[in-house]
Amino acid sequence: MKIAVIHNRVRAEDAPDARDVLQQAEEVIAALASLGHQVVRWSCGLDLEEARRALAGFGPDLVFNLVEDLAGHGRLIHLFPSLLDALRIPYTGAPAEAIFLTSHKTLAKERMQQAGLPTPAWAGPWPVAGRERRPSGWANKWIIKSLWEHASVGLDAGSVLATDSAATLSAEMRRRCDALGGSCFAEEFIDGREFNLSLLAGADGPEVLPPAEILFSGYTPDMIRIVDYQAKWDEGSLPYRNTPRTFDFGPADAPLLQELTDIARRCWHAFALAGYARVDFRVDGAGRPFILEINTNPCLSPDAGFAAALAQAGISFAQAMARIVADARRNPPQSEK
Repeated sequence: MKIAVIHNRVRAEDAPDARDVLQQAEEVIAALASLGHQVVRWSCGLDLEEARRALAGFGPDLVFNLVEDLAGHGRLIHLFPSLLDALRIPYTGAPAEAIFLTSHKTLAKERMQQAGLPTPAWAGPWPVAGRERRPSGWANKWIIKSLWEHASVGLDAGSVLATDSAATLSAEMRRRCDALGGSCFAEEFIDGREFNLSLLAGADGPEVLPPAEILFSGYTPDMIRIVDYQAKWDEGSLPYRNTPRTFDFGPADAPLLQELTDIARRCWHAFALAGYARVDFRVDGAGRPFILEINTNPCLSPDAGFAAALAQAGISFAQAMARIVADARRNPPQSEK
C-alpha cells in the first residue's frame, strides 16, 4: 500500500516540542517500510491548496497523519484532516471532529461533563469568545493552562495559584494568556497522583494498554507536582530528571487501575476516537480520578508514554503501526452527500 506520512512543517529554530514530530516521522516511516508499504513523506503548512496538489501528485492509498499544528498554531490542528475528509482520503488516528473537540480544552470538558465523565472544575476560557461561560464549579487552588496548545506549552510552577477571588483568577489568566498561545483557561488543581492510559485500536474495539503513573521523585513539599514544560523537554532540569513513569503497582491499586481503564474506554467512545489515543488523569487524596486531557494522536517518539505502554504490553512499534493503519482502512471518510 502507498502511504503518505505527513507532518507539520518545522523550522530549524523551532523549540524541542515542535521539532519532536521529525523523530516521530522517522520512526513511523521505518515501521511502515518494515511492513512492506511504499512510503512517501511530506510536510504541511498553512497553504492547503499546496497540500491538495501534493496529495494529488502522491496519489496515496492512505495518509499517516502526524500534523500537530499549522504554522505553530495548535488551534489549526484539525484543518489538515478536514482537508483529507473533503478529498475522501483515508487517514490514521482520530477524525477531524474529534481532534477539534479534544484540542479545545473547555469544549472537551463540557463534553466530558455531558457524558458523566469526571473532570476538574474550570473557569474560562480567556479571552471570552461569544457568550461568557460561568465557572463549572469553584475551587481554592487553580492551574492555568493553554486552551489549545499541547506539550505543556507555557506550563510551569507559577501556573498554579491559590485564590478564592474570581477577579484575581481572571487577572492571572489575562496576564499569562500570551505565553499560553493566546488563549487559556483555569482548571481546579488536583493535588495528587498522575496517570496516563494509552489506547490502541483493534478489530474488536480499543485495547487499553497498561496504566502508567508519573512519579515526582525527589520533590520537596514546597514543589508543585505537575508535568510542566521543563519536565517534558528540558533534559538538564530537575523536573525532567525526577518525573519517571512506572508500570509497577501493588494489589491495593488494582481497583483504581480498573476504574481508570474503564473511564479511558468510555472516553474513546464518547469522543468517537480512532487509531490511538492517551487519557491523562489526576487522582486526589480520596482516590477519586479526574480526567485532565484526552490526547488524540499522541506522541509516537520512542521515549514518549505511548511507546512505553506498547513495550509494557508486549506490542512492537511495527505491530502497533499495522493496527493503526488497519483501523484507518476500516473507517474511511464518508462520501459527501
